[in-house]
Amino acid sequence: MAQHEQVEQSAAPGSEWWRTAVIYQIYPRSFADASGDGIGDLPGITSRLDDLRSLGVDAIWLSPFMTSPQKDAGYDVTDYRDVDPLFGTLADFDTMLNEAHTRGIRVIVDLVPNHSSDQHVWFQQALKAAPGSPERARYIFRDGRGENGELPPNNWESVFGGGQWERVTEADGTPGQWYLHIFDATQPDFDWTNEEVREEFRGILRFWLDRGVDGFRVDVAHGMIKADGLPDYTPAADADSMGGGEENVPYWGQDGVHDIYRDWHKVLAEYDGERALCGEAWLPTLEKTALWVRPGEMHQTFNFPYLMTPWDAAALRAVIHDSLDAFGSVGAPSTWVLSNHDVIRHASRLALTADSPQGDGIGPKSKGKPDQAIGLSRGRAATTLMLALPGSSYIYQGEELGLPEAMDIPDEFRQDPTWFRTEGERYGRDGCRVPLPWNADAPAFGFNDTGASWLPQPASWAEFARDAEEGDADSTLNLYKSLLAERRERALGSGTLVWEDAGSDAVAFHRGDLHVVANLGTEPIELGADVSFVIQSQPFPGTALPPNTAAWFTRP
Repeated sequence: MAQHEQVEQSAAPGSEWWRTAVIYQIYPRSFADASGDGIGDLPGITSRLDDLRSLGVDAIWLSPFMTSPQKDAGYDVTDYRDVDPLFGTLADFDTMLNEAHTRGIRVIVDLVPNHSSDQHVWFQQALKAAPGSPERARYIFRDGRGENGELPPNNWESVFGGGQWERVTEADGTPGQWYLHIFDATQPDFDWTNEEVREEFRGILRFWLDRGVDGFRVDVAHGMIKADGLPDYTPAADADSMGGGEENVPYWGQDGVHDIYRDWHKVLAEYDGERALCGEAWLPTLEKTALWVRPGEMHQTFNFPYLMTPWDAAALRAVIHDSLDAFGSVGAPSTWVLSNHDVIRHASRLALTADSPQGDGIGPKSKGKPDQAIGLSRGRAATTLMLALPGSSYIYQGEELGLPEAMDIPDEFRQDPTWFRTEGERYGRDGCRVPLPWNADAPAFGFNDTGASWLPQPASWAEFARDAEEGDADSTLNLYKSLLAERRERALGSGTLVWEDAGSDAVAFHRGDLHVVANLGTEPIELGADVSFVIQSQPFPGTALPPNTAAWFTRP
């Protein structure tokens, strides 16, 4: 393996925990179910904290567990200061938080500030109030166009399909104003130009900070401010529904959002313990993404350009290089991620042979479905590469088991709003949200003791169950444990990356004396007879790195 011109890049300086942490995303309804009702809960999470400690993560992020009618799996909140009974109680949350802290695991909670549920007391008050009232001013209500207001205020399209506007019936029974909802009609958008909305969320932040949470993942962090005048906008035919591929979308990435996060940064700074904000912001460039983590704003933002990069060596080298440059230029770490609750699991996505836009999902009729063996090999190699990069990394529950996307969910069991609003044209996100398998021979694979499951688990998932993988030295679970232990031991979350040349089909660099190479091509790459392997993403003999494989190694 040749070493040509070396280019050195480093993570941003600083010792705060969030700069280097590996954070494990928990989707509560699908993690572990202590009550047996088929939906995961907070006591279930508490019961599995030792498993997460043995995995080796630094923190957990919980997707929404606050009070909600669950029209969009909890991303439609009615009470931001309480726990939905589906998941337990505030006392259960406090117990989980304390038990996590006892184990040295920090806790980040999901906050949904772009919109509320239509059952939120504020929105119910708005429906009963008159146009122009203070109650309606908390949301984005507008008169319709047309002779009698029968047309929506503009042509914006919902992320979940259909339009972004819903017309209300006024108190006297007549057709009335329209309200904006970027997502489902049951998720009306707040008007963040309203100081009452801003003050309410300062109070919500303090409520959870007072309980001891270590930070917030902010949902739709780029959507809270809309362009003045709400101008018409038609996305390109192949546009990403969350705005990651286009410039100047009037409801994504407006400059005014930065004022909100500068304000929130000050709130978190009132508390001890390096509390952190991480933004979900789908933006068209890394340079734009890095604006969210300038000093005094957010601490992290997900690196979605990295997540969406195809299995291509040149593209992957470029996005890593540009990420370190862009985030480093504002003094922030890159926050690497490969999977989450909104995208096809990367053990399947990296082997797709046809386009699948974010949010579409894959199902029985999808084109270009992945070969599972290739997908798993690429998924393991991708993680082996990612966990060697400087910065923070996120892991989505189940990826440590190598779980593929659940593609064959029967139509009658699907629950994603995308499926319904597009009348089955888009499968949506159910396939990455199926409850986890813990025990191969137990009811619901150990998700609970009753066998109930809010989404059906594929029978083939028995081989991915945690207990089945525990005793297999070559399992994906044990690969993740080895990667996380070595990453911690070698302090790979900080420091310098030095690029190497291992050929056009490879991504190669070293971190001190540790060399990292991933083979994204179709032919083996000879590493040299003097290598001493630390980790292989999948076992192989000799010193020729097979396709779809990555390795960490040293030389004498």
